[in-house]
Amino acid sequence: MSNGMKYKRVLLKLSGEALAGPQGIGIDPQQADVIAQRVKAVHALGVELAIVIGAGNLWRGRLGLDRGMDRATADYMGMLGTVMNALALMDSIERSGVPTRVQTAIEMRALAEPYIRRRALRHLEKGRAVILAGGTGNPYFSTDTAAALRAMELSAEVVIKATKVDGVYDKDPKKHADAQRFDRLTYIDTLNRRLEVMDSTAISLCMENNMPILVLDFWQEEALAQALRGEAVGTLVSDGGENPAE
Repeated sequence: MSNGMKYKRVLLKLSGEALAGPQGIGIDPQQADVIAQRVKAVHALGVELAIVIGAGNLWRGRLGLDRGMDRATADYMGMLGTVMNALALMDSIERSGVPTRVQTAIEMRALAEPYIRRRALRHLEKGRAVILAGGTGNPYFSTDTAAALRAMELSAEVVIKATKVDGVYDKDPKKHADAQRFDRLTYIDTLNRRLEVMDSTAISLCMENNMPILVLDFWQEEALAQALRGEAVGTLVSDGGENPAE
């Protein structure tokens, strides 16, 4: 690329907890502003950015299921939660000076555009950040799967999974001092090891379409920009070989 970036268009997957306060629930405007500054930095680099966000800060479908709630109902409630998160994030990103559009897989025209692939592509081409809410629009599919699907539809070059750790480990590094971090993993390694990168449906979809997944610490200030420049950051899941970090 002429601007020195490795990637021209990326799909950023954020968990709902990224917007939460210290208790891990609700929407914290300060957290939204931190994310907005990361998005602004990406925009300044000339990289086109689509965002898929979860809703774990507002609704945990598992809580409903454990009490006998219908699975489809629980999933639809989660989809509505992603729209609330998307609107909060849009507000912060636009106040940072980056034009932003929210599209949702479930129509609610008073709040957001319906998800239309060609319109989303046009927004990206015009330099707008696009937040894709409502998951896939269908129950039984996670926002991880929505991120993989939208990345393919919008011809993104990589799915960036934003986390609070600096990559993928063979076990929880917060509990095990000898946890080993991987620089690279294959899709099959990730599935076989049951590593918590994304759910198996999302990983399989990425594998079938050769869509790389980059897992990094989103809260490390320079990590995202470094990744976009092609520097070695986080863990890359692709069709390449396994490579434990030194």
